[in-house]
Amino acid sequence: MSTEVPPPASEAEGPDEQHPAAAPSPADTLLDIPADPPSDQPVLGVPDTPTPLDHVGSGPPTYDAEPTALPPADPDDLDDLVADTVLDGASYGTYTLRAVSVRGDSARFRGEPRRDSLLTARFGTGDDALVLVAMATGARATPDAHRAAAEACHWIGRAVGRSHARLAQDIRAARRGDLKSGLHRLTDRSLGRLRAGAVERGVPPEEYTASLRCLLLPADPECRTRVFFGVGAGGLFRLRDGEWQDIEPRVADTTGEPVVGFGSLPQGTPHGTSQGTPGPPHGTPHETPEGDRLTMDLGITTPPSPYEPAPEPPPRDPFRFRASVARPGDTLLLCSGGLAEPLRGEPRLVEHLTSRWSRSEPPGVAAFLADSTVRVKGYADDRTAAAVWEA
Repeated sequence: MSTEVPPPASEAEGPDEQHPAAAPSPADTLLDIPADPPSDQPVLGVPDTPTPLDHVGSGPPTYDAEPTALPPADPDDLDDLVADTVLDGASYGTYTLRAVSVRGDSARFRGEPRRDSLLTARFGTGDDALVLVAMATGARATPDAHRAAAEACHWIGRAVGRSHARLAQDIRAARRGDLKSGLHRLTDRSLGRLRAGAVERGVPPEEYTASLRCLLLPADPECRTRVFFGVGAGGLFRLRDGEWQDIEPRVADTTGEPVVGFGSLPQGTPHGTSQGTPGPPHGTPHETPEGDRLTMDLGITTPPSPYEPAPEPPPRDPFRFRASVARPGDTLLLCSGGLAEPLRGEPRLVEHLTSRWSRSEPPGVAAFLADSTVRVKGYADDRTAAAVWEA
């Protein structure tokens, strides 16, 4: 049965000069799309891409999701201000780097500065370049924690930058022993400078200190060795074949004699230069030319009176080191304790990051920021993370 379609009004009745047609309504301009398209027409599907989340776990965190209060500012020391969030990224050789440091929910609510510090730097050019990612966390509940963290990153950055040429050579040549001893020395010297700074400020050394965790990434596309080293809390994880591996070096794996002279070295002791990785501390003097004994920490002479014994230095966290060869498709994640703790304590966060970071293409910097700041109830510390995607 056919239905006769009436002709348009313009053809049936002719143009009406006296009564022009009204403008079509918005509804009249919409296309009439059938509910069931023909079977021979391809149907566009939505890619199965997990969307970012605000939080995971048993419920929303106590604090607001956005910054609430700014830290107090000194008009005569504005350089001391710390931004709420730092975000960075780069691509060299076969890898893509994403890095972020974000103030925690608790600090945002209380108007405290971010205790975490992040440094990303490239030393050298071309295939000989070396990328350093350094992150530090100042001691909790201390007024200068953010300053100590920033200084720790700057000191290690300066030390690595001055030795980057030999460090890059040692990484390419897989000289693991030289790398470990040299980086151990640079780390001790950098943190020792913080102890010297504590003396100058008149505060206990344990109040002006920081954990320090670093990655060394060569730009050479023929070299897939990734080097981690540092001291203090945090995490080192690897996403391989859809599964997370906790590859944080164990204390038992940290072998070798301790480094003497945790701080600025006495005069006459050679410093590391760009001509070679600083070697082990053999030959470091234990006495001054006058015969006074030196302490392990600051090079301060011991009191001559037996009734005033030198105070015991606070226990130090062990030096951790790991050099591993990346495989195509790996994602390496270095993070401070603010992200490592919820990763180890909340399986849903691990599942979410697995679904987000298992794709072939690394996320953009904005997406990485969203992924790294998925909140978990009970974890409100600063978060600093650096992830490396291998092509």
